[in-house]
Amino acid sequence: MIGRFGVSVTCTGDGRVRVEGPVRHEPDDVLDHGNAGTGIRLTAGVCAGIDGLSVLTGDQYLRRRPMDRIAEPLRAMGATVAGREDGRLAPLVIRGGNLTGITYAPPQASAQVKSALLLAGLSARGITTVEEIHPTRRHTEEMLTEFGGRVTVDGMRVSVEPGELSATDVVVPGDPSQAAFWAVAALLADQGEVAVDGLYTGPGRSDFVQILQRMGADITFDLATGTLTVRSSRLRAVEITAEDIPGIVDEIPVLAMAAAVAEGTTVISGAAELRAKESDRIASTAGMLRAFGAQVTETEDGMVIEGGARLRPARVDSHGDHRIAMTAAVAGACAADGATVIDGWDSVATSYPGFAQHLVQLTGTTPAAGDA
Repeated sequence: MIGRFGVSVTCTGDGRVRVEGPVRHEPDDVLDHGNAGTGIRLTAGVCAGIDGLSVLTGDQYLRRRPMDRIAEPLRAMGATVAGREDGRLAPLVIRGGNLTGITYAPPQASAQVKSALLLAGLSARGITTVEEIHPTRRHTEEMLTEFGGRVTVDGMRVSVEPGELSATDVVVPGDPSQAAFWAVAALLADQGEVAVDGLYTGPGRSDFVQILQRMGADITFDLATGTLTVRSSRLRAVEITAEDIPGIVDEIPVLAMAAAVAEGTTVISGAAELRAKESDRIASTAGMLRAFGAQVTETEDGMVIEGGARLRPARVDSHGDHRIAMTAAVAGACAADGATVIDGWDSVATSYPGFAQHLVQLTGTTPAAGDA
Protein backbone atom coordinates (compact mmCIF):
# COMPACT_ATOMS: atom_id res chain seq x y z
CA MET A 1 0.00 0.00 0.00
CA ILE A 2 2.81 2.45 0.80
CA GLY A 3 3.91 2.11 -2.82
CA ARG A 4 0.82 4.07 -3.87
CA PHE A 5 2.55 7.19 -2.50
CA GLY A 6 5.51 6.76 -4.85
CA VAL A 7 7.64 5.05 -2.21
CA SER A 8 9.77 2.09 -3.28
CA VAL A 9 9.48 -1.02 -1.06
CA THR A 10 11.63 -4.11 -1.60
CA CYS A 11 11.48 -7.32 0.46
CA THR A 12 14.88 -8.97 0.33
CA GLY A 13 13.64 -12.41 1.42
CA ASP A 14 15.78 -12.63 4.56
CA GLY A 15 13.40 -10.81 6.87
CA ARG A 16 14.53 -7.39 5.69
CA VAL A 17 12.54 -4.67 3.98
CA ARG A 18 14.17 -1.81 2.08
CA VAL A 19 12.13 1.40 1.84
CA GLU A 20 13.18 4.33 -0.32
CA GLY A 21 11.27 7.55 0.30
CA PRO A 22 10.10 10.12 0.75
CA VAL A 23 6.41 10.24 -0.13
CA ARG A 24 6.35 11.90 -3.57
CA HIS A 25 2.69 12.39 -4.35
CA GLU A 26 -0.87 11.71 -3.29
CA PRO A 27 -1.81 8.00 -3.41
CA ASP A 28 -2.70 6.79 -6.89
CA ASP A 29 -5.60 4.62 -5.73
CA VAL A 30 -7.84 3.87 -2.75
CA LEU A 31 -5.89 2.81 0.37
CA ASP A 32 -7.53 -0.40 1.61
CA HIS A 33 -6.38 -1.22 5.16
CA GLY A 34 -8.32 -4.46 5.55
CA ASN A 35 -8.87 -4.88 9.30
CA ALA A 36 -5.92 -2.72 10.45
CA GLY A 37 -7.32 -0.06 12.79
CA THR A 38 -3.94 1.26 13.86
CA GLY A 39 -2.77 1.37 10.25
CA ILE A 40 -5.66 3.43 8.98
CA ARG A 41 -5.43 6.04 11.74
CA LEU A 42 -1.69 6.48 11.31
CA THR A 43 -2.07 6.65 7.54
CA ALA A 44 -4.72 9.36 7.99
CA GLY A 45 -2.12 11.49 9.77
CA VAL A 46 0.34 11.03 6.92
CA CYS A 47 -2.32 11.81 4.31
CA ALA A 48 -3.32 15.00 6.12
CA GLY A 49 0.18 16.32 5.52
CA ILE A 50 0.16 15.57 1.77
CA ASP A 51 -1.01 18.22 -0.66
CA GLY A 52 -3.53 16.04 -2.45
CA LEU A 53 -6.53 13.74 -2.12
CA SER A 54 -6.49 10.43 -0.28
CA VAL A 55 -9.29 7.88 0.07
CA LEU A 56 -9.02 5.37 2.94
CA THR A 57 -11.21 2.33 3.52
CA GLY A 58 -11.15 -1.13 5.09
CA ASP A 59 -13.13 -4.33 5.54
CA GLN A 60 -16.67 -4.57 6.92
CA TYR A 61 -15.40 -4.55 10.50
CA LEU A 62 -13.02 -1.63 10.13
CA ARG A 63 -15.71 0.43 8.43
CA ARG A 64 -17.74 0.27 11.66
CA ARG A 65 -15.03 1.87 13.77
CA PRO A 66 -15.19 5.52 14.85
CA MET A 67 -13.00 7.92 12.89
CA ASP A 68 -14.20 11.25 14.31
CA ARG A 69 -11.53 10.97 17.00
CA ILE A 70 -8.87 11.59 14.35
CA ALA A 71 -11.00 13.52 11.85
CA GLU A 72 -11.83 16.36 14.25
CA PRO A 73 -8.25 17.27 15.28
CA LEU A 74 -6.99 16.84 11.70
CA ARG A 75 -9.68 19.28 10.58
CA ALA A 76 -8.52 21.66 13.31
CA MET A 77 -5.04 21.50 11.76
CA GLY A 78 -6.47 22.51 8.38
CA ALA A 79 -7.13 19.23 6.57
CA THR A 80 -10.46 18.55 4.89
CA VAL A 81 -11.77 15.22 6.17
CA ALA A 82 -15.07 13.74 5.01
CA GLY A 83 -16.74 10.50 6.04
CA ARG A 84 -20.08 9.07 7.11
CA GLU A 85 -22.37 11.28 9.15
CA ASP A 86 -22.15 8.92 12.14
CA GLY A 87 -18.38 9.41 12.24
CA ARG A 88 -17.47 5.96 11.00
CA LEU A 89 -15.36 4.89 8.06
CA ALA A 90 -16.89 4.05 4.67
CA PRO A 91 -14.68 5.49 3.25
CA LEU A 92 -12.69 8.39 4.72
CA VAL A 93 -11.67 11.10 2.24
CA ILE A 94 -8.84 13.47 3.13
CA ARG A 95 -7.70 16.58 1.27
CA GLY A 96 -4.40 17.38 2.93
CA GLY A 97 -1.69 20.01 2.97
CA ASN A 98 -1.36 23.53 4.38
CA LEU A 99 -1.57 22.38 8.00
CA THR A 100 -1.02 24.41 11.14
CA GLY A 101 0.20 22.88 14.38
CA ILE A 102 -2.28 22.72 17.26
CA THR A 103 -2.40 21.72 20.91
CA TYR A 104 -4.94 18.96 21.35
CA ALA A 105 -6.16 16.98 24.37
CA PRO A 106 -7.86 13.74 23.23
CA PRO A 107 -10.90 12.91 25.39
CA GLN A 108 -9.73 9.29 25.59
CA ALA A 109 -6.27 7.81 26.05
CA SER A 110 -5.29 6.73 22.54
CA ALA A 111 -1.84 6.11 21.12
CA GLN A 112 -3.46 5.92 17.67
CA VAL A 113 -4.89 9.44 17.88
CA LYS A 114 -1.66 10.80 19.31
CA SER A 115 0.39 9.15 16.58
CA ALA A 116 -1.86 10.42 13.78
CA LEU A 117 -1.43 14.00 14.98
CA LEU A 118 2.33 13.68 15.43
CA LEU A 119 2.70 12.33 11.89
CA ALA A 120 0.55 15.16 10.54
CA GLY A 121 2.57 17.62 12.62
CA LEU A 122 5.71 16.82 10.63
CA SER A 123 4.17 18.75 7.73
CA ALA A 124 2.48 21.54 9.72
CA ARG A 125 3.51 25.11 10.39
CA GLY A 126 4.54 25.41 14.01
CA ILE A 127 4.59 22.87 16.82
CA THR A 128 1.94 20.18 17.27
CA THR A 129 1.30 19.10 20.86
CA VAL A 130 -0.82 16.26 22.25
CA GLU A 131 -1.84 16.43 25.91
CA GLU A 132 -2.70 12.95 27.19
CA ILE A 133 -5.06 12.11 30.05
CA HIS A 134 -3.16 8.86 30.66
CA PRO A 135 0.27 7.92 29.29
CA THR A 136 0.09 5.67 26.22
CA ARG A 137 2.71 3.65 24.39
CA ARG A 138 5.59 5.63 22.91
CA HIS A 139 6.33 3.80 19.67
CA THR A 140 5.73 6.77 17.39
CA GLU A 141 7.77 9.18 19.48
CA GLU A 142 10.66 6.72 19.55
CA MET A 143 10.39 6.04 15.82
CA LEU A 144 10.33 9.73 14.88
CA THR A 145 13.32 10.43 17.10
CA GLU A 146 15.20 7.50 15.52
CA PHE A 147 14.60 9.05 12.10
CA GLY A 148 15.78 12.49 13.18
CA GLY A 149 12.41 14.00 14.11
CA ARG A 150 12.36 16.70 16.76
CA VAL A 151 10.09 15.26 19.44
CA THR A 152 9.73 16.50 23.01
CA VAL A 153 8.09 14.52 25.81
CA ASP A 154 7.28 16.57 28.92
CA GLY A 155 5.21 14.51 31.34
CA MET A 156 1.84 14.03 29.65
CA ARG A 157 2.63 16.46 26.82
CA VAL A 158 4.16 15.19 23.57
CA SER A 159 5.22 17.70 20.91
CA VAL A 160 6.69 17.47 17.42
CA GLU A 161 8.27 20.17 15.27
CA PRO A 162 7.84 20.20 11.49
CA GLY A 163 10.72 18.83 9.47
CA GLU A 164 12.04 16.15 7.15
CA LEU A 165 13.04 12.70 8.39
CA SER A 166 16.30 10.95 7.49
CA ALA A 167 16.65 7.31 6.50
CA THR A 168 18.09 4.90 9.04
CA ASP A 169 18.29 1.17 9.76
CA VAL A 170 15.74 -0.24 12.19
CA VAL A 171 15.58 -3.57 14.00
CA VAL A 172 11.93 -4.27 14.77
CA PRO A 173 11.51 -5.99 18.17
CA GLY A 174 8.84 -8.57 18.97
CA ASP A 175 5.32 -7.43 19.86
CA PRO A 176 4.44 -7.83 23.57
CA SER A 177 0.73 -7.88 22.72
CA GLN A 178 1.29 -11.04 20.70
CA ALA A 179 3.52 -12.52 23.40
CA ALA A 180 0.62 -12.19 25.84
CA PHE A 181 -1.15 -15.06 24.07
CA TRP A 182 1.79 -17.37 24.68
CA ALA A 183 2.06 -16.20 28.28
CA VAL A 184 -1.54 -17.14 28.97
CA ALA A 185 -1.09 -20.39 27.04
CA ALA A 186 1.59 -21.39 29.54
CA LEU A 187 -0.61 -20.37 32.46
CA LEU A 188 -3.61 -22.34 31.19
CA ALA A 189 -1.57 -25.51 30.64
CA ASP A 190 -1.33 -28.14 33.37
CA GLN A 191 2.44 -27.86 33.35
CA GLY A 192 5.30 -26.43 31.35
CA GLU A 193 7.16 -23.25 30.52
CA VAL A 194 7.11 -20.83 27.61
CA ALA A 195 9.85 -18.30 26.77
CA VAL A 196 9.52 -15.57 24.15
CA ASP A 197 12.69 -13.72 23.12
CA GLY A 198 13.48 -10.33 21.64
CA LEU A 199 10.43 -8.39 22.77
CA TYR A 200 10.04 -4.62 22.84
CA THR A 201 10.83 -3.35 26.35
CA GLY A 202 9.78 0.31 26.10
CA PRO A 203 7.13 2.03 28.21
CA GLY A 204 3.46 1.13 28.07
CA ARG A 205 3.76 -2.33 26.51
CA SER A 206 4.47 -4.77 29.33
CA ASP A 207 1.65 -3.80 31.68
CA PHE A 208 -0.05 -7.15 31.08
CA VAL A 209 2.95 -8.76 32.80
CA GLN A 210 2.19 -6.81 35.99
CA ILE A 211 -1.48 -7.79 35.77
CA LEU A 212 -0.58 -11.48 35.48
CA GLN A 213 1.88 -11.16 38.35
CA ARG A 214 -0.91 -9.66 40.46
CA MET A 215 -2.90 -12.76 39.57
CA GLY A 216 -0.13 -14.94 40.98
CA ALA A 217 1.55 -15.92 37.72
CA ASP A 218 5.11 -17.21 37.78
CA ILE A 219 6.35 -14.81 35.11
CA THR A 220 9.49 -12.77 34.53
CA PHE A 221 10.37 -10.18 31.90
CA ASP A 222 14.09 -9.55 31.40
CA LEU A 223 14.29 -5.95 30.19
CA ALA A 224 17.93 -6.37 29.20
CA THR A 225 17.22 -9.14 26.68
CA GLY A 226 13.50 -8.73 26.02
CA THR A 227 12.88 -12.33 27.15
CA LEU A 228 9.50 -13.17 28.68
CA THR A 229 9.40 -16.44 30.63
CA VAL A 230 6.14 -17.91 31.95
CA ARG A 231 5.47 -21.10 33.90
CA SER A 232 2.21 -22.89 34.57
CA SER A 233 0.62 -21.30 37.67
CA ARG A 234 -2.49 -21.23 39.85
CA LEU A 235 -4.12 -17.86 39.30
CA ARG A 236 -6.31 -15.69 41.51
CA ALA A 237 -8.80 -12.98 40.66
CA VAL A 238 -7.76 -9.36 40.20
CA GLU A 239 -9.42 -5.97 39.87
CA ILE A 240 -8.60 -4.10 36.66
CA THR A 241 -9.52 -0.40 36.67
CA ALA A 242 -9.46 2.58 34.29
CA GLU A 243 -5.87 3.39 35.25
CA ASP A 244 -4.76 -0.05 34.02
CA ILE A 245 -6.61 -0.01 30.70
CA PRO A 246 -4.34 2.17 28.47
CA GLY A 247 -1.43 -0.24 29.02
CA ILE A 248 -3.43 -3.44 28.41
CA VAL A 249 -6.14 -2.35 25.98
CA ASP A 250 -5.09 -4.97 23.42
CA GLU A 251 -4.58 -7.74 25.96
CA ILE A 252 -8.00 -7.62 27.67
CA PRO A 253 -9.48 -10.65 25.82
CA VAL A 254 -6.63 -12.99 26.71
CA LEU A 255 -6.39 -11.61 30.27
CA ALA A 256 -10.12 -12.22 30.62
CA MET A 257 -9.57 -15.83 29.59
CA ALA A 258 -6.94 -16.16 32.32
CA ALA A 259 -9.45 -14.65 34.77
CA ALA A 260 -12.03 -17.28 33.77
CA VAL A 261 -9.86 -20.05 35.23
CA ALA A 262 -8.53 -18.04 38.19
CA GLU A 263 -9.86 -18.41 41.73
CA GLY A 264 -12.35 -15.70 42.66
CA THR A 265 -14.19 -12.94 40.84
CA THR A 266 -12.34 -10.59 38.48
CA VAL A 267 -13.82 -7.14 37.82
CA ILE A 268 -12.78 -5.12 34.77
CA SER A 269 -13.96 -1.49 34.64
CA GLY A 270 -13.09 1.75 32.87
CA ALA A 271 -12.76 -0.08 29.55
CA ALA A 272 -15.54 1.49 27.48
CA GLU A 273 -12.95 2.13 24.75
CA LEU A 274 -13.10 -1.61 24.01
CA ARG A 275 -16.53 -1.20 22.47
CA ALA A 276 -14.91 0.67 19.56
CA LYS A 277 -12.28 -1.91 18.62
CA GLU A 278 -12.32 -4.42 15.73
CA SER A 279 -15.48 -5.69 17.41
CA ASP A 280 -17.40 -4.51 20.44
CA ARG A 281 -14.63 -6.18 22.40
CA ILE A 282 -16.53 -6.20 25.70
CA ALA A 283 -19.45 -8.05 24.13
CA SER A 284 -17.32 -10.35 21.98
CA THR A 285 -14.99 -11.23 24.86
CA ALA A 286 -17.94 -11.98 27.14
CA GLY A 287 -19.57 -14.09 24.42
CA MET A 288 -16.36 -16.04 23.87
CA LEU A 289 -15.93 -16.76 27.58
CA ARG A 290 -19.54 -17.93 27.90
CA ALA A 291 -19.04 -20.25 24.92
CA PHE A 292 -16.22 -21.92 26.85
CA GLY A 293 -18.42 -22.29 29.96
CA ALA A 294 -17.38 -19.27 32.02
CA GLN A 295 -19.87 -17.07 33.89
CA VAL A 296 -19.57 -13.45 32.75
CA THR A 297 -21.68 -10.36 33.32
CA GLU A 298 -21.23 -7.42 30.97
CA THR A 299 -21.21 -3.89 32.34
CA GLU A 300 -21.26 -0.63 30.42
CA ASP A 301 -17.49 -0.25 30.66
CA GLY A 302 -16.25 -3.73 31.40
CA MET A 303 -17.25 -7.11 32.77
CA VAL A 304 -17.41 -9.28 35.88
CA ILE A 305 -15.88 -12.73 35.46
CA GLU A 306 -16.59 -15.57 37.89
CA GLY A 307 -13.39 -17.57 38.02
CA GLY A 308 -12.77 -21.24 38.51
CA ALA A 309 -14.37 -22.34 35.24
CA ARG A 310 -13.54 -25.70 33.76
CA LEU A 311 -13.35 -24.79 30.12
CA ARG A 312 -15.23 -26.89 27.58
CA PRO A 313 -14.70 -27.01 23.81
CA ALA A 314 -16.67 -24.32 22.05
CA ARG A 315 -17.74 -22.78 18.79
CA VAL A 316 -16.67 -19.13 18.93
CA ASP A 317 -17.69 -16.23 16.72
CA SER A 318 -14.67 -13.92 16.52
CA HIS A 319 -16.77 -11.12 14.98
CA GLY A 320 -13.82 -10.48 12.69
CA ASP A 321 -11.60 -9.61 15.67
CA HIS A 322 -8.13 -11.13 15.52
CA ARG A 323 -7.59 -10.96 19.28
CA ILE A 324 -10.82 -12.82 20.02
CA ALA A 325 -9.88 -15.49 17.49
CA MET A 326 -6.36 -15.96 18.90
CA THR A 327 -7.60 -16.04 22.50
CA ALA A 328 -10.14 -18.71 21.61
CA ALA A 329 -7.44 -20.75 19.88
CA VAL A 330 -5.21 -20.61 22.95
CA ALA A 331 -8.07 -21.62 25.25
CA GLY A 332 -9.15 -24.44 22.95
CA ALA A 333 -5.62 -25.80 22.61
CA CYS A 334 -4.48 -25.46 26.22
CA ALA A 335 -7.50 -25.75 28.50
CA ALA A 336 -10.50 -27.38 26.76
CA ASP A 337 -10.61 -31.08 25.92
CA GLY A 338 -12.15 -31.58 22.50
CA ALA A 339 -12.52 -29.62 19.26
CA THR A 340 -12.97 -25.85 19.39
CA VAL A 341 -14.17 -24.17 16.17
CA ILE A 342 -13.53 -20.48 15.48
CA ASP A 343 -15.59 -18.55 12.97
CA GLY A 344 -13.82 -15.64 11.31
CA TRP A 345 -10.36 -17.15 11.71
CA ASP A 346 -9.05 -15.28 8.67
CA SER A 347 -9.01 -12.09 10.77
CA VAL A 348 -5.83 -13.37 12.48
CA ALA A 349 -3.85 -12.51 9.34
CA THR A 350 -4.34 -8.83 10.26
CA SER A 351 -1.65 -8.95 12.92
CA TYR A 352 -0.14 -12.44 13.18
CA PRO A 353 -0.18 -14.53 9.97
CA GLY A 354 2.06 -17.20 11.53
CA PHE A 355 -0.04 -17.68 14.67
CA ALA A 356 -1.54 -21.05 13.69
CA GLN A 357 1.88 -22.46 12.85
CA HIS A 358 3.31 -21.30 16.17
CA LEU A 359 0.34 -22.72 18.08
CA VAL A 360 0.95 -26.11 16.46
CA GLN A 361 4.64 -25.92 17.41
CA LEU A 362 3.74 -25.12 21.01
CA THR A 363 0.77 -27.41 21.60
CA GLY A 364 0.46 -29.78 18.66
CA THR A 365 -3.06 -28.47 18.08
CA THR A 366 -4.26 -26.80 14.88
CA PRO A 367 -7.02 -24.15 15.17
CA ALA A 368 -10.25 -25.29 13.50
CA ALA A 369 -11.66 -22.51 11.34
CA GLY A 370 -15.40 -22.22 10.94
CA ASP A 371 -17.37 -21.07 7.93
CA ALA A 372 -17.59 -17.36 8.79
